[in-house]
Amino acid sequence: MTAVRVPPHSRRHRHDGAAAADVAARKVASRAEGEAYVASVCFKHGPPRLLGVELEYLVHDTGDPSRPLEPDRLAAALGPHTPRTLRQDSPALPLPGGSSLTLEPGCQVEISTAPQPSLRDLASVAGLDLAYVTDLLALGGLRLHPHAIDAHREPRRVLQTERYAAMERRFTPIGPGGLTMMCSTAAVQVCLDAGEASDIPARWAAVHALGPVLMALFANSRVHAGADTGHASARMRAVLDTENARTYAAGPDRDPAAAWATRVLDTPLMVVPRADGPWDAPDGLTFADWIEGHGPADVLGPPTTADLDYHLSTMFTPVRPHGYLEIRYLDAQPPATWLHPVALLTALLHRPSTVDKVLELCEPVAACWSEAACHGLADPRLLRAARAVADLGCAELTAFDLSADTIADIAYAVQRRVRRRGGDRA
Repeated sequence: MTAVRVPPHSRRHRHDGAAAADVAARKVASRAEGEAYVASVCFKHGPPRLLGVELEYLVHDTGDPSRPLEPDRLAAALGPHTPRTLRQDSPALPLPGGSSLTLEPGCQVEISTAPQPSLRDLASVAGLDLAYVTDLLALGGLRLHPHAIDAHREPRRVLQTERYAAMERRFTPIGPGGLTMMCSTAAVQVCLDAGEASDIPARWAAVHALGPVLMALFANSRVHAGADTGHASARMRAVLDTENARTYAAGPDRDPAAAWATRVLDTPLMVVPRADGPWDAPDGLTFADWIEGHGPADVLGPPTTADLDYHLSTMFTPVRPHGYLEIRYLDAQPPATWLHPVALLTALLHRPSTVDKVLELCEPVAACWSEAACHGLADPRLLRAARAVADLGCAELTAFDLSADTIADIAYAVQRRVRRRGGDRA
């Protein structure tokens, strides 16, 4: 008997009503059909107008940051905002500014804003909700960690969900990177519109070319579990060490949508939701294999678009398309400075002429992901590129509706990073 699969609960792929149910239940009959679906949902065309942010933070005891985080204590602090992955009966209310609150496997908190029409609006909404969560945690004797990797504790999975249990079993034989990524890291993720169809190849190339440079510029995760890792961004090092097929960075492409669709179908399944039993995927089975009927028939029936949506959520690339571009390569920043990388990245992709200049400046280091994670701005090539990119982005900040004081604060902080000696340390 074919197992009943649970449809994905992704806030990024919401559909309404019976039509949505019909789409989710539709069988993916061929590889071409699957690739067409992926391309259509992951790359949506239009002028870049909206932006959003996802702020992840590790949570520690205020007095003893090495103390394990207790789920009951976190749920008591978050109250009615507690995600249902931690307490199934929680009302899971949105935050006052409208952001959603979710948890990562180690109970890192994640504040995800709704799309905003301006950088000023984004700063206001995210700042409000971040301050609110900070206050909730403080009342419970908890605080947000200022670094992007846990400086005090070893990785430990706290959330007991089938998805995360299957992920842990899958990643453990590969090495420690997977569990570290899941349970001990935090990022600031920037969400930007993909752009007009004619502009997407250049924007896709530019946002990837910026990756090593901005990762090095904002590296904030050197010390893990009390030890100096020797990496400027030990968070990104953990991501890159997780599972190459779903984490390696894409390169420039004349048709990013088609290239992404091909990659997605050729990536092995990570987990397969089921109504009962573990969610482990058959070893080595790609989504294309599943379409072609190569999976175990007693476990997997024909795949549906809901299954393909869920498979998309298991891609952990530095840039992940969701109809918009989700930029995932930035280390989490101290709560007071999260806007700095968000504003700089937004400015660097603001105009086609700026995008062209970004490609020119970053071309020599566009493939230096490992070097950026290891050395940060101590690498002379990355430092040169970062200085040029910082000058370009800071000049573009005046085009946005931020206050003059905010622009000056961001520009000063960014320039200080690239001008001081030993630039990879915060």
